[in-house]
Amino acid sequence: MIIKKEQDQKDNCQETNKLTPVIIQNVMSGEVLMLGYMNQEALQTTKKSGYVTFFSRKKKCLWTKGETSGNKLKLINLYQDCDKDTLLILALPSGPTCHHGTSSCFHPAVSNGTFLFQLEQILSERKSLNLKNSYTARLFTKGSKYIAQKVGEEGIEVALAAATKNKEETLNESADLIYHLLVLLKATSLNLNEVIKKLKMRNNNPLI
Repeated sequence: MIIKKEQDQKDNCQETNKLTPVIIQNVMSGEVLMLGYMNQEALQTTKKSGYVTFFSRKKKCLWTKGETSGNKLKLINLYQDCDKDTLLILALPSGPTCHHGTSSCFHPAVSNGTFLFQLEQILSERKSLNLKNSYTARLFTKGSKYIAQKVGEEGIEVALAAATKNKEETLNESADLIYHLLVLLKATSLNLNEVIKKLKMRNNNPLI
C-alpha cells in the first residue's frame, strides 16, 4: 500500500510538471508569433492573469512574456489540438514578440493575410508622420472626402478592366482599390479587423 501511494504521488508530480508545447498566434493578423512551453501552473497563471505565461525549460521556473520588455501577450482565447497535447493561444501583442525586435520569432515568414495587416500598420505610421514626400501622407492631408472619391474611381477602374477581360489591369486596379480602401478606413477611424468581423457576422446568416 505504501509503495502504491508513493507511486501515485510520483505520477501526480509528473503530470503537474508535464510540459505542453504552445503556439502563439496574433488574434488580429493571424501571424504565428512564437512557440513556448507550459506546465499546469503556467496555464493556470495565464488564465488568471490574462497574460501568456510560460515555463522556462532552461531556468526551471515560470516567466510571463514581456515581464522585462513590456511586450506582453494578452490572452484572447486558447484551443487544444485534436490529440489534446498541444495548445494554440490567440493573443494580442503589445509590441514586438521576438527579442530581436521583430513581430514574430519566425520572421521573415509572412502570410498573405498577415501582410494586409502589416500594410495597415504602415499606413497608420505614414498618417502620424505626415511626410511631405509620401503619397499616403498627402492622401490623409486631403481628408476622407477626397480619399472616398479615389476609392470610387478605383472601383470603376476595376469594373472596366474586368469587363474587358484584362486580367493584368484587373489585378493592378484591384491592388489600387484595396490600398485606397485601407487608407479610407484609417482616415475614418475604422480598420480591417472591423470589416472582417462584419463579414464573419454575415457568414453566420443561413440565407447567404
